[in-house]
Amino acid sequence: MPLAQVFLSEFIGTTFLLLLGAGVVATNLLKHSKGQGGGWLLINFGWGFAVFVGVYMAYKTGGHLNPAVTLGVIASGATEFMPGIPITAATTLTYIAAQFLGAFVGAVLAWATFKQHYDAHEDQAEILGTFATGPAIRNAFWNTLTEIIGTFVLVSWVLVSAGTKSGLGPLGVAIVIVAIGASLGGPTGYAINPARDLGPRIAHAVLPIKGKGGSDWGYAWVPVVGPIIGGVLAGLIFGSGAMNIFQM
Repeated sequence: MPLAQVFLSEFIGTTFLLLLGAGVVATNLLKHSKGQGGGWLLINFGWGFAVFVGVYMAYKTGGHLNPAVTLGVIASGATEFMPGIPITAATTLTYIAAQFLGAFVGAVLAWATFKQHYDAHEDQAEILGTFATGPAIRNAFWNTLTEIIGTFVLVSWVLVSAGTKSGLGPLGVAIVIVAIGASLGGPTGYAINPARDLGPRIAHAVLPIKGKGGSDWGYAWVPVVGPIIGGVLAGLIFGSGAMNIFQM
């Protein structure tokens, strides 16, 4: 598969992911939204379905949409991301660049959808919360550990399910995302994806949002570093060598 096609697949998938994912948070939080106050489970299910749509849109490249998944596949010992897409420095950078850019564009589109509601909203923390994650209790070590654990669950499931005959595909990933959000998302808002957090955080920083406040760059490294560690650990533990356990 040409690199341009790899890029376009992951870019489109991640754009849809963030448009719908950031959109459900905006629906829940922003002033005068018809869905304002929908609650935590609305966000969990919205993100789950956003992943479902994004993975399908990027089916040609495996629908990673997440550098932690991409790096987890590499750590697993695989030689291809998908049949016809060998794991090389060029393909890896293409995946990751497309994911970050897609996340940025998806967040911008979500902002455009809710432009009037952003203009009416006055809570700076909630405005940022529609773009990026933040901790309920700020502690760099524990927040990072939370992101490691959540991402470890996600990438482990992705790797294990790929070696089974379940056939759940994108629907299975969506269910896992809902489960992670409902069970493990409370402490940090469960970024579990460096692109999902950093791309929209940059969008928040550059968009002309009235009274938006800062982008909390002091925390920005946590939802990048934590998911990368969690994804790589999952790859090392549930890699191709371990798949035989689940195929017995």
